[in-house]
Amino acid sequence: MSNKVLHEAQPAFVLHSYAFRETSLIVELFSRDHGRVALVARGARRPKSALRGMLLAFQPLTLTWGGKGELKTLHRAEWQGGMPQLQGMALMCGFYLNELLVRLLPRDDPHEDLFEMYRKTLQSLCALDEHAAALRRFEKHLLKELGYAMQLETDTDSGHRIKAQGRYLYLLERGPVEAGGSAGENRVELDAQNGQIGQILDGQTLLDMARDDYSNPITLQQSKALMRLLINHHLNGQALHTRQLLKDMQQL
Repeated sequence: MSNKVLHEAQPAFVLHSYAFRETSLIVELFSRDHGRVALVARGARRPKSALRGMLLAFQPLTLTWGGKGELKTLHRAEWQGGMPQLQGMALMCGFYLNELLVRLLPRDDPHEDLFEMYRKTLQSLCALDEHAAALRRFEKHLLKELGYAMQLETDTDSGHRIKAQGRYLYLLERGPVEAGGSAGENRVELDAQNGQIGQILDGQTLLDMARDDYSNPITLQQSKALMRLLINHHLNGQALHTRQLLKDMQQL
């Protein structure tokens, strides 16, 4: 009897793939039940391979793979359909989501809720023009899944509920604390008391983010700045290539 572990017909999306040896591919995937997994797809680059053209990003697949090491072996792939192809800015946003998952999500760490959020976000990018709002919702959910849930409704220092008309400094390691300044300001500031960097924003922005409501243009602008600060912190200095591409294309 083989001692190889076999995972059959697992729902998954391809996050990234690259050439391996002469005819194969290394595939980074996000699976519902096993999280991020790295596979070798042997012979996938051969013209007559059943896998050729199947292992595309942003398309729902069921995959079967085996092996016990960090790099497992892909055996079968089936396309599930039902997801339109991303195009234009939606496609760039999809690449951004994938890069976030590759950089931040540990391997072999299941996140079923995040998998479903990823699927829903891809559907939103296909169907709606509100790409920035879809990205903010996903980023917030991703941080929560990784154990970095955002505090959005309570002042960290006082314990009081966030006031819509208030001004707050959102500190990286603590959350929001009351601050001065003019409404609508959007800046990074150093908290002198503990040396932590934070983002100045409106109380209304925090409350809107708690409800995943990004219809207010100021909320959309400030939430983008806050999420960028938080994600940069958790990336530990790693640059996101897709973020620069989005910036070059009137980024979100």
